[in-house]
Amino acid sequence: MPSAPPLLQARHLGRKIPGAQQWLLKDINLQIAAGERLAIIGPTGSGKSVLLRALSGLDPIDAGEILWRGNTITNADVPNFRRQAIYLRQRPAIFEGTVESNLRIAYSLSIRGDAEFQKKRVIDLLTQAGRDADFLDKSAAELSGGEAQITALIRALQCDPTLLLLDEPTASLDPASATAVEQMVVDWQQADDSRAVIWVSHDPAQVLRIATREFALDHGAEKE
Repeated sequence: MPSAPPLLQARHLGRKIPGAQQWLLKDINLQIAAGERLAIIGPTGSGKSVLLRALSGLDPIDAGEILWRGNTITNADVPNFRRQAIYLRQRPAIFEGTVESNLRIAYSLSIRGDAEFQKKRVIDLLTQAGRDADFLDKSAAELSGGEAQITALIRALQCDPTLLLLDEPTASLDPASATAVEQMVVDWQQADDSRAVIWVSHDPAQVLRIATREFALDHGAEKE
């Protein structure tokens, strides 16, 4: 039988500064298959976050193409793609209310169909992240940067996407909490070999802990 195509693939991807001719990303060729955890690495300003936003479909591209399961993503495909591929930025969006209401909001979206909030599962995830059930009652306005990252990550994990795109999701966490969150993501991915993770990181030690493969950027291009 022929092998399955990559989950996500970029072919000769390019992105320019809006309104200018300078390339932010140039001739990027990248793919990730089910079961992989890919770390995007490189110095500050190398284009890691720009690449992740392009792969997630949040930013337009000026060259090349992005494929999902071997097919170019069209406008009609976007809702299904965003149900299966969830992007988390480094400073996540947190809404008014409690942590629990922020987690429940994911199920108010039509792309979630008839899926329902599972409080027990969420509490299990919180335990893995070093928080207890009382954390659900905490006001979103009182969350630290690290607590907001944990909330947003659990909001994504509970939806069980096929692909998780993470932009330095532990940047605001203390070392112990960061290690706990890393393991939570690895455990989530390994629980189903159809899942994959792309993780932007500036920390070489973290990359060794979480990644099965690396993709290095330098000045917007793949580093040889």
